[in-house]
Amino acid sequence: MNNNDQPIGIFDSGIGGTSIWKAIHKLLPNEKTIYLADSRNAPYGQKTKEEIVALSMKNTEFLLDMKCKLIVVACNTATTNAIQELRSKYNVPFIGIEPAIKPAVTHSKTQIIGILATQGTLNSELFNKTTEKYQDTKIIEQVGHGLVQLIENGEINSPEMTTLLQAYLIPMINANIDYLVLGCSHYPYLIPQIKKILPKHIHIIDSGEAVAKQTQNILRENIGFASSQNNEPIFYTNTNPKVLTEILENKYTVEQENF
Repeated sequence: MNNNDQPIGIFDSGIGGTSIWKAIHKLLPNEKTIYLADSRNAPYGQKTKEEIVALSMKNTEFLLDMKCKLIVVACNTATTNAIQELRSKYNVPFIGIEPAIKPAVTHSKTQIIGILATQGTLNSELFNKTTEKYQDTKIIEQVGHGLVQLIENGEINSPEMTTLLQAYLIPMINANIDYLVLGCSHYPYLIPQIKKILPKHIHIIDSGEAVAKQTQNILRENIGFASSQNNEPIFYTNTNPKVLTEILENKYTVEQENF
């Protein structure tokens, strides 16, 4: 296999990173992709840094065994806690995902923005270094306790989800935010629910498109694009494939592996 035709590997703590996969697949439809959902260990946001690093290395090695030419860490918590260790240990390009704070700060009129993310992301050194750059903007941080579990259980539109989102978002609305940054790759699946709660003037930002563009840039500059049309995506999970299959609208086969 030509190196250019090797797959792009993508991993997340579960099904949420498919929001990133969809953006990459839309922008780069000729690239073969392998998606790894570590749902058995979701959510990463409540684990220690050491646990997150170990899980991220396990996922990386699975994808390297599949001959991936580039790995996208489609998980904010894994990126903010483990990407430096991954880059130092493995000889493959990594692309991470961080909360898109910069565009929110740049465009905010009220200079007050909200961030909904996991505990692991908000507590990470990388996240805190990023927020320190924006002293002139008030950044309201909210841990999305329970959201990932409900998404992983297929309960996106449940009353429990509505109750949690109202509890997390209404204080931000009252604080006069005009941008909400979604700091977890699971959360874009909640946008329809979130829009029912937020006033229309509050903008929602996620990182999918930016990660896809960065993937395109890395391929263009360092690796090269796929030359073949053998681009049927492959999906793996280590739990029941049902929810992942449904989030992919039953368009793709999901394989269950014990990794």
